[in-house]
Amino acid sequence: MTLRSKQGPQGGPASGKWADADLPTRREFLRRFGTGLLVWVVLRDTAGAEESEAAHPVKVRPKPEGDFNAFLSIGEDGHVTCFTGKIEMGQGPVTSLPQMLAEELDVSMDDVSIVMGDTELCPFDQGTWGSMTTSVFGKVWRAAAAEARAVLMDLAAASLQVPVSQLTARDGVVTDSKDATRKVTYGQLTQGRRIERRVSVNSDLKAPGQFRVIGKPLLRRDSRDKVTGKAKYAGDMRLPGMLYASILRPPASGATLRSADTSAARKIDGVVVVEQPGLVAVLHELPDVAADALGKVKAEFEPSPSRLDDKTIYAHLQKAEVEPRISTQGGDISTGAARAVRRHDATYLGGYVAHAAMETHAALAHVEGGKATVWASTQNPFGAREEIANELGLPIPSVRVITPFVGGGFGGKSFNLQAVEAARLSKATGRPVQVMWTREEEFFNDTFRPASVINIKSGLDADGRIAFWDYEVRFAGDRASERLYDIPDHRTLAVGGFSGPPGIHPFQVGAWRAPGSSNNAFARESHVDQLASIAGIDPIEFRLRQLKDARMERVLKAAAEKWGWTPGKSPSRRGLGIACGADAGSYVAAIAEVGVEPKSGIITVKRVLWVQEMGLVINPAGAKIQMEGGITMGLGYALSEEMHFKDGVLRETNFDTYGLPRFSQVPRIETVILDAGDSPSYGGGEPAIILTGAVIANAVHDATGVRLLELPMSPDRVLAAIAAKA
Repeated sequence: MTLRSKQGPQGGPASGKWADADLPTRREFLRRFGTGLLVWVVLRDTAGAEESEAAHPVKVRPKPEGDFNAFLSIGEDGHVTCFTGKIEMGQGPVTSLPQMLAEELDVSMDDVSIVMGDTELCPFDQGTWGSMTTSVFGKVWRAAAAEARAVLMDLAAASLQVPVSQLTARDGVVTDSKDATRKVTYGQLTQGRRIERRVSVNSDLKAPGQFRVIGKPLLRRDSRDKVTGKAKYAGDMRLPGMLYASILRPPASGATLRSADTSAARKIDGVVVVEQPGLVAVLHELPDVAADALGKVKAEFEPSPSRLDDKTIYAHLQKAEVEPRISTQGGDISTGAARAVRRHDATYLGGYVAHAAMETHAALAHVEGGKATVWASTQNPFGAREEIANELGLPIPSVRVITPFVGGGFGGKSFNLQAVEAARLSKATGRPVQVMWTREEEFFNDTFRPASVINIKSGLDADGRIAFWDYEVRFAGDRASERLYDIPDHRTLAVGGFSGPPGIHPFQVGAWRAPGSSNNAFARESHVDQLASIAGIDPIEFRLRQLKDARMERVLKAAAEKWGWTPGKSPSRRGLGIACGADAGSYVAAIAEVGVEPKSGIITVKRVLWVQEMGLVINPAGAKIQMEGGITMGLGYALSEEMHFKDGVLRETNFDTYGLPRFSQVPRIETVILDAGDSPSYGGGEPAIILTGAVIANAVHDATGVRLLELPMSPDRVLAAIAAKA
């Protein structure tokens, strides 16, 4: 096998991934790349950014002192191979990261390969989440390439005996600008020598006016393999002699096992039964036989202690005694309240939402000779490595986690229970074991977006401006809870966060795409819209009057212009809504047009426009796809996605009852990316999704005069609101 391929999207063979078990060790890798240019980049200035709950949903050990964050190699043939602990789960770094390197190195994209998410080959990484791959890690990535290019230009200057300033580079060839016949390739410069560099992010990077590759819309490298079924996921991995595992699960969250009779399962030919504390599993060389054998296990469970359901959960969250913390504060709330001539207070609710990724959690583990190799669908391969090592009692370097393509994560694959289960079972049986959760297991074991309560107290002064803003978010986290608007007397309180504290929720909860942002944007923008209606002012004009942020103002005005907005007081009966937001450093404004069927309560989203400013955009085609995906996924939490439950038992366990958006519900989508190439890159994977609930709620109010305060805006809630208003 070879470590590189011009076609292999992640540095493996042309099929797109490494052969199942044919992976080189780091020592073998370094031996294979014994000569050439190798660049390590050490990054220390992002440690704080990765420690916040919003950006870092899973705590893993700090990056080892002296370790590196990025690594690339330029071989004797001039080919660039780059290694990153980031993973590809549909967001596009398999294309955009090589695009950055191709730009800074002045090489063709065809000459750049990437290896991702392999803890043996790739540098340590905190995890792929928080829209940080481009905005934070991209600086490191480009710095490595810029340093490599500087080294190569110095070598070329010595080889051609001209000053560096007289040289130009393109497609891996350095040419004397005064004599085009004198040139040397990167491969020729590195041939026969080993050159190592260790740098920080202070390398000089190209300015936007110099770009040839960055900013160019490119087709994603993994698209053909994924469309044709060639792409490999953890569930596609196979090893000789492997067993498939089916695991005994409790009937409700919090239920505990009393006893398990596995005698009937043990009688089935070829079935292996493992019984350990917290883990009862049946295994077989055929997955359907393992599943059938699990059905013969007779188990008794202590019932769940929870008596909450999807109706009583909000009162529980509202009265939970957790110390609040001040997120932001300015002026004096009592002073602002005294200036208010009209008050408006409201409470906004959001239910539990599943990640519902198309790929369920899967892992293939092979434990032998004091070492473990695990192929896992995870956003956090280095965290998985540590979890497995701790569970098996192995040194961390003895565990290797390899991440193939991941079929969607959205924060839900930050934890690695399936990988730990596979490793435990492989150690117990002495054979490779694959654990691939069923859809029912996926729902049961999910870390849901938490149910939340947001309380807002506010008022308008005599001039129709917001006089004060008192905002309390309970158990969603304070990401994207910023006011956006200029309100001198304000306070934002956060009670708990999106991951707890423990004991608050009847289920496990955690990061769900832009954690907390969709809840906070829904509450803030719904409330601002109500204040605009009370003031009798067009909702866009009302927002512009409150804005002092030039970026947000630019984005909002661009949205109004692109839509062809005609001002009008809401409810205008046109069914138009507006919402603004900021997340991961990016600014976004959305406008939607909806229709509401008064007899059925069904909301039809007809047209949406999203305008986003995310700084320097690496791959505009990829960014547009990300925006469209976020908008479409957002239709789910806005209109239909919700977990119903009672006493720890979930009602939704598959897609026949869980309301994902359908193709027929997707509206006409228009996206605009504003040019801001002189700015740094900001997060682009999550900002679009945060506004879907808010903009649809505001459009529904404009169409009907009805204000919906709870997500999702299901038909029964629409009908109830219409009836209450009548």
